[in-house]
Amino acid sequence: MNPIGVVLGSGLGAFADTLGNRFETPYADIAGWPATTAVGHAGKLVTGLLGEIEVVVLSGRAHYYEGYTGAEVTLGIRELAKRGVDRVILTNAAGAIDPELHPGDLVLISDHINLMGQNPLTGRNDEALGPRFPDMTEAYSAQYREIARQTGAEMGIDLKEAVYAGLLGPSYETPAEIRFLRIIGAGLVGMSTVPEVIVANHMGMKVLAIACVTNMASGLLPQKLVHQEVLDAGARVRDTLIRLLNAVIPKLN
Repeated sequence: MNPIGVVLGSGLGAFADTLGNRFETPYADIAGWPATTAVGHAGKLVTGLLGEIEVVVLSGRAHYYEGYTGAEVTLGIRELAKRGVDRVILTNAAGAIDPELHPGDLVLISDHINLMGQNPLTGRNDEALGPRFPDMTEAYSAQYREIARQTGAEMGIDLKEAVYAGLLGPSYETPAEIRFLRIIGAGLVGMSTVPEVIVANHMGMKVLAIACVTNMASGLLPQKLVHQEVLDAGARVRDTLIRLLNAVIPKLN
């Protein structure tokens, strides 16, 4: 079986430390790899084993708001494909737009709305990697979401689903923008994941994405947003996410 890829978002890097036969390579030691500057992103590629399953982990990611191009932001996904990965689990920290979601919830992303103003496939297409116009009808595998939902239920983890709106950042959204996002159907908002999912689909990977709700989006509570809130929420849900990944990964085939 091919290895499975995992991308760990803000404050969610602890899963990589649980793998057996672990080997770590700092991104700084890989030629051409963009530096990870966001707080809460470890910035290393980790290979290891979950039982007998080979896992390749990107512990931390690059973002458009750090000044990187689409190719640089998605270089990690391309690298996973070079290593034989054809299934990938992406995690992120997200703000909740849907009032039924709360900090500490783990939420399956069912679809996304790309409001980043750019697409990582812009430019000349390499047909060896994927088609010029890749289909995005099921960008997030329905089969994988059902597996995750059933596994979560067996473990007592209530996994809701929501549409993720990807915005450029780095400023948090205004209350007016959050009201707009809710009107157009988004339940979550964040500054990552979307370009990675586009590139993963371009190369024919099956995708499961799990968001950790770290805060209520702007305007839903009478308080300002700070990044430390994101990191604190990630720390609280860390063990639950590790248990879920350990249970779900062997079932994705």
